[in-house]
Amino acid sequence: MTGTTGSMGSAGSAGATRPVAVMIGPPGSGKSKVGRTLAAGLGVTIRDTDADIEAHAGKPVSEIFVDDGEPHFRELESAAVLAALTEHDGVVSLGGGAVMSLTTQAALTRYAAAGGHVVFLDVPLAIAAQRVGMNQARPLLLGNPRAQWQKLMNERRPTYERLATLTIVSSDRPGEQVAAEIIEALGLELRVPELVDPKRAEEHNPPENKTEESIS
Repeated sequence: MTGTTGSMGSAGSAGATRPVAVMIGPPGSGKSKVGRTLAAGLGVTIRDTDADIEAHAGKPVSEIFVDDGEPHFRELESAAVLAALTEHDGVVSLGGGAVMSLTTQAALTRYAAAGGHVVFLDVPLAIAAQRVGMNQARPLLLGNPRAQWQKLMNERRPTYERLATLTIVSSDRPGEQVAAEIIEALGLELRVPELVDPKRAEEHNPPENKTEESIS
């Protein structure tokens, strides 16, 4: 998880802005990398709501789940999403389960109705498993990780599809290709042509030490 971490203040403050695009989708869909590359290509910054939550709580998402429980995490998540939707003018990446909050659903619906872009990154289980490391301990993927991921995806897919203004299948394509497709589909202005060159794009998106996506 990376991004420009912002405050988790109240939404609807004076001078509220609107994101260029909001990324939704399951863990392993590529929201983090594609979001970073998309932001770089558009010449804006990315804000990851999971990163905002961690900064606010002072600990990783996985520890919040264990120490405080999922309900508390979801409360923090809803607040983080509402803040990002009104404070950030770049790309916003949401945690996989954020869309299941009725508050978040309403906020994304208002955002889209006002001309915002909600991009659903779809991905097959086989690709997601490679990206998130299904053999690792994840609070929402205990037991049979692949089966749990598929169960969560089946539950969330209708909501992803309903909220999305654009659906892109990320598959195993490079993030640069996916980001370029999003820019073209939305009719946005590509400000950094290096986006389409994976090697040069790395200059804008250096490798991270953290896991590609959170478990939420």
